[in-house]
Amino acid sequence: MSVKEGWNGRFYEDFEVGDVYQHPLGRTISNTDNSWFTLLTQNTNPIHFDQHYAEQTDFGRPLVNSTFTLALVTGQSVNDLSQNVMANLGWTDIRLPNPVFEGDTIYSYSEVLEKRESGKRENVGIVTVKTYGYNQEGQVVIDYKRTFMVYKKEHAPSGRTGLFEKVHRENS
Repeated sequence: MSVKEGWNGRFYEDFEVGDVYQHPLGRTISNTDNSWFTLLTQNTNPIHFDQHYAEQTDFGRPLVNSTFTLALVTGQSVNDLSQNVMANLGWTDIRLPNPVFEGDTIYSYSEVLEKRESGKRENVGIVTVKTYGYNQEGQVVIDYKRTFMVYKKEHAPSGRTGLFEKVHRENS
């Protein structure tokens, strides 16, 4: 039997300017997702959780909290972009060109815009991407730039890999 290494995400060396990653998972947003996130973050605007109120607005139905959309699309990108990130440095140029409604399914992709060595830390590099979230109709609902520090392969914490090797050895 041979042990096959699973996907562990990209490291600094794996990123190239111009690369585009289509993130693999979509997510349909429920009423519960929208209400809980809105209330959890203490957003008191009733357009997100009061059906009767929202029906009286220009949209005619509840809007999904825009920070939920940002969090969801960022989460969708982790597998491809930030599985090995030391720290997020920021989100900029966030745009919300189309509304998101309960029941919409959101997909996303990212393009690598910049990559450079860190000036202060030799164990990481700095990568900037532009990420797009879009709905089931192909409408872009969010886009933004995100910059993060990502580990270089030789400096990444061993984490689960070292633990797996120990457990596997003991149970083989």
